[in-house]
Amino acid sequence: MKRRTFLGGAMAVAVVGHGSSALAQQPPIKIGMSMPQTGGLAGGGKASLLGIEIWRDDINAKGGLLGRKVELVVYDDKSSASETPAIYAKLVDVDKVDLLFAPYATVPTAPIMPFVKQRGLLLMGNFSFQVNSKVGHDMWFNNAPWGPADSWAASFLDLAQKAGGKNMALLTADQEFAQNLALTARDVARKRNIPIVFDQVYPPNTVEFSSIIRALKAAKPDIVYVASYPPDSAGILRAVNEIGIGDSVKIFGGGMVGLQFAAVMSNLGSLLNGVVNYNTWLPEKSMYFDGTKEFFDKYTKRAVEAKVDPLGYYLAPFGYAMGQMIEAAVGATKSLDQKGIAKYLRENEHKTIVGPIAFSADGERKETATLQAQFRGVKDKDIEQFRSSGKQVILFPDKLKTGELITPFEAGRN
Repeated sequence: MKRRTFLGGAMAVAVVGHGSSALAQQPPIKIGMSMPQTGGLAGGGKASLLGIEIWRDDINAKGGLLGRKVELVVYDDKSSASETPAIYAKLVDVDKVDLLFAPYATVPTAPIMPFVKQRGLLLMGNFSFQVNSKVGHDMWFNNAPWGPADSWAASFLDLAQKAGGKNMALLTADQEFAQNLALTARDVARKRNIPIVFDQVYPPNTVEFSSIIRALKAAKPDIVYVASYPPDSAGILRAVNEIGIGDSVKIFGGGMVGLQFAAVMSNLGSLLNGVVNYNTWLPEKSMYFDGTKEFFDKYTKRAVEAKVDPLGYYLAPFGYAMGQMIEAAVGATKSLDQKGIAKYLRENEHKTIVGPIAFSADGERKETATLQAQFRGVKDKDIEQFRSSGKQVILFPDKLKTGELITPFEAGRN
């Protein structure tokens, strides 16, 4: 196997090569994407890419797609929305890739949606949220488990209301993902007549949250819904630990990105206890499907060499699932015709290592599989503890549930 890496704006990854002689005689099928390898989203981007690379190696070991080797063409988008439009134009017009995968996350993905729609290109989404809500591209398919737009906030508020929550505080970063989450949270709260007693948007570069948490605490909310990115998620929890949040809070968390990553979880340790936050995959019995264990056996070994998230729960298996869906669609249609692949993806349920996936007309999951899970009994400086069940108890959805909510929030922190 050969792998070339040129980061910093240049081409990041080219291919694999275990191929049979038959594979070598035909040009590869090229799948293009940008992926954050530097910047604030790099931790997730690297893990996601490794998941896709494991699929690439598996499919090539089985003979490739349509008898051709699969090659990944990957650029570092530096976690920046300003980088992705030019990268995707290059992938299509210069690299002449056959298929496109989206970068990890909402912010880098949103700017390329008009381009792929205008060109009539299939785009496999990678953990963005509601980037297609205004664009309306009918060849968009998100691998994330979110489901209907309001299901994320609704599942959190279901738990909150059952715990006695009657009013809500919102704390959100001023960027695309967090604002999309906040928009749906406000809408769900309005429909349920839940008053919002605190609603603050902070700049994405905020590092000091003490004054914000003091103001939030003074509002005495029952429910605290936070939509944040990794650096600010850590800053918010440190401020909560320093100042406290008050006995009125029944549930805290919801949309905090970063609490799914091994490095962040390890650094925060016991500060995580009690937080109820979204997640995607956890090492609970209900989360294993055909191929899941085999995938993590491979990922765990390769993550050490690649120096990426050693757990890889959040993104890596969903990157692999993107490949599985393309594998199924290309195999069924026996072509690379993007409209034909899109039709197959839209009309069928797909068996993957993260469970069955079916899409709605907007390219999001028909049914949400987003987990709401509560951190329990987390110790400081012990990443291995997260490989065991019980450290993040699944509260939602019911078919994957592994425990009940501990409330109020302060009780869950013990």
